[in-house]
Amino acid sequence: MTLLTPGNPRKRTRLFTGLILVLAVVFAFRLFAFQVVDAESINKISKANRSVTRTLSALRGDIVDSSGNVLAHSVYTYDINAAPINVQPVTVLRNGQEVILTVDQQADAIAKILGQTKLEILAKIAGTGVYANLAKSVSAARYRALQELDIPWLFYDPILSRTYAEGATTGSIVGFVGKDGIPLAGVELQMNGCLAGVDGQETFERGTDGIRIPSSAVVAQQAENGSTVRLTLNKDLQYLAQNMLYAEVKKYKADWATAVVIEVKTGKILVAAEAPAVDSNDFGIATADSRKSRIFETSFEPGSTMKTITAATLIDTGRGTPLTKVIAPYKLSFAWGPVQDSHQHPAERLTLTGVLKDSSNTGIIKIGQVIPSQTRYDYMRKFGFGEKTSVNFPGEASGQLRKASDWDGATDKVSMFGQGVSVTPIQMAMAYQAVANKGIRLEPKLIDGCQDKNGKTSSMPIGSPTQVISESTATQTMAMLEKVVEFGGIGHTASLSEWRVAGKSGTAQVQADNGHGYGYLHAVSFIGMAPVEDPRFVVAITIYKPRTISTSLGATPSFRFILKKALLMYGVPPSTTKSKPLQMDW
Repeated sequence: MTLLTPGNPRKRTRLFTGLILVLAVVFAFRLFAFQVVDAESINKISKANRSVTRTLSALRGDIVDSSGNVLAHSVYTYDINAAPINVQPVTVLRNGQEVILTVDQQADAIAKILGQTKLEILAKIAGTGVYANLAKSVSAARYRALQELDIPWLFYDPILSRTYAEGATTGSIVGFVGKDGIPLAGVELQMNGCLAGVDGQETFERGTDGIRIPSSAVVAQQAENGSTVRLTLNKDLQYLAQNMLYAEVKKYKADWATAVVIEVKTGKILVAAEAPAVDSNDFGIATADSRKSRIFETSFEPGSTMKTITAATLIDTGRGTPLTKVIAPYKLSFAWGPVQDSHQHPAERLTLTGVLKDSSNTGIIKIGQVIPSQTRYDYMRKFGFGEKTSVNFPGEASGQLRKASDWDGATDKVSMFGQGVSVTPIQMAMAYQAVANKGIRLEPKLIDGCQDKNGKTSSMPIGSPTQVISESTATQTMAMLEKVVEFGGIGHTASLSEWRVAGKSGTAQVQADNGHGYGYLHAVSFIGMAPVEDPRFVVAITIYKPRTISTSLGATPSFRFILKKALLMYGVPPSTTKSKPLQMDW
């Protein structure tokens, strides 16, 4: 057997000590590298793992009416959350003294603010998770009350929401935004460039428990809130008109109704009401038809309100006067079919004024046919038909006015009394604005401007005025329309005792649902202005497909009500002059 020779103990000790020293140097070097050489990069990695970047939503600007009343406003609501893993008794200051609140007491205090039971809160904060939602979309008042509890394991997520003070009263014009804040309709969509702000950005750190470290927040970019859009609407007059329309739609079992009030000398839209209308706060329940603005987006054949345009064209081209005579039969026959008046009558000897007063279809054709088709088409274009207004409302329709060269024999004749062409309610209102404004048609104005946080207002571009007819023609046309209100079978129901009123009714057949020919329902209208001696307002009423009435007698009650409210609201003094005599028959 061979025995191993024992080694030298001292040598082994020196070897082991040397190995330890080498390892110590290596560890020291690595420690130096971590703490000094690589410290900055390691800190960045660590911070990146702890850091969270969040968008700071900018507040969307307000939409206000002409007097600054808020129609649309952005507010924050808050989701209330807890970190169950951190739930424990806490020490808080109450009346300057430290008080220990048990979990049970904290849950009870939270429950009272949120309108829940203590047991419901305790169930939500049970466990060891890092997130539990206690309530969603809590008001700012409740949020502040919770903050005052000073409970460290509560945290909050602000949620931006849009509220509409007037609901359906202005919904069809103001529009609405979706839950994601994206504008979907109306002024909200049209003026998004003004209303939308610029979002900011915030970075904060989370602890190992996943909870935000309160003192770690750094705002990299402040949010810039949106600007304010000021409309020309009068909120109070809009409300009165809207309520009246709802009552009329219900009474007449109509599909819808609209009311437009125009300030004659400025073109400002003071009222753009309709029923039924979308409630911007709950637009999801509205029908597709009610979610739009029919005043701008819906076209219809206007009927006899177009006779005013034909009469004005006659006078302006020198082919007629208010006293031009005609024999108007009950019916005229053409190769393409007959045209008749609304009621049977023997041949009547009427002047142009009488034709408007009696709303004679045969009379306006016999007088108007002396105007070349192209000339009538050109005047209709000058009056604003066949093209969108400069408001450029989202989804706005242009109506339908085919070129005169495309008119068939029927269109050539029936367009004189508002069939075979289609218009929007705003186009029809502005045509009458031109007559009331000495023949000058203004572009309608819905938006006064965009006002930034410093109070600087940027005006919206608007089309140039158009001299459609001469001042003399406008004056003569106004005189004829006043006789319609004074002596017309329907027109007299639109009169006001305190002010001189001019206007014209319209009853148009509505195309059948199958698109072929006309059905039995109508669109009934009345459009007028007052006071005649110095017109301030045009009021245009349309009621579409009423089922309990088939004449414009359905439109005059709303016309009278809204016109009188406007005259009183704006302090227009009663008329002190009388109309001049004007021959209506011979």
